[in-house]
Amino acid sequence: MSNKVILLNSITDASSSDDIVITGSHGGLYPAAIASNWQMRAVVFNDAGLGLENAGVAGVMALEKIGMAVAASDSQSCCIGSATDTLERGVIKIANSIALDLGVSPGMPVADSLKHLMNAPKPYGKLPIIHEARKQTTLPGLDSPIRLLDSASLICSEDEGEIVITGSHGGLVGGDPLRALKARAKVAVFNDAGVGIDQAGITRLPILNETGIAAVTVDCQSARIGDAGSALETGLISHTNKIAENIGARKNANLKSWLKTL
Repeated sequence: MSNKVILLNSITDASSSDDIVITGSHGGLYPAAIASNWQMRAVVFNDAGLGLENAGVAGVMALEKIGMAVAASDSQSCCIGSATDTLERGVIKIANSIALDLGVSPGMPVADSLKHLMNAPKPYGKLPIIHEARKQTTLPGLDSPIRLLDSASLICSEDEGEIVITGSHGGLVGGDPLRALKARAKVAVFNDAGVGIDQAGITRLPILNETGIAAVTVDCQSARIGDAGSALETGLISHTNKIAENIGARKNANLKSWLKTL
């Protein structure tokens, strides 16, 4: 049985299996599918403010179906995007039945949960891989399509100069400004993940302002985190950087309506 604890600021940085993982990623379906694909033994995600339809922890419950012990830290206790902060300050917000049976409980420090997760059974299956995490769509009046990426990790060079909507949280991964965005998009959209402690869920926005990119977050209660299509269809803008504000982005405005004006 594994006794190795791995800290991953983003679950997309995974490169090994059979480990106990603490990650700064939200606990939605896309990160859960990655954890399952790597056959991790147990994982602690961030609850991302829970959000619309509890999307921030949907993966926590999905992984229960394949026998994986999973919990999520409270975004008000530690910074989303930081595994180190999760370990140092994080408090468990929710756990699936497998983790609960091991002794993990809401209100428990993440650091204390590790002694229980060390006894986690090996998962007996895998979640389906999410193949359609990158799509594109059009809006009336816009010359180019909108890129819909359920994870910001999917951004690539072809997204230069485009409108990019991600399902990812708006926090800096590991606090690293170099990981704010992998391409110089025209507009970048994220989920605010409930904003959380130290306003961690929106820390990409000022950094992207410095690099000339208009960036906004949508309220996690208005769109499912991890689902770029949900952000486009029902997302309400919660925070903007100065460049986005200068081109009309406003708090509580409908994201799609604003994009149609660009």
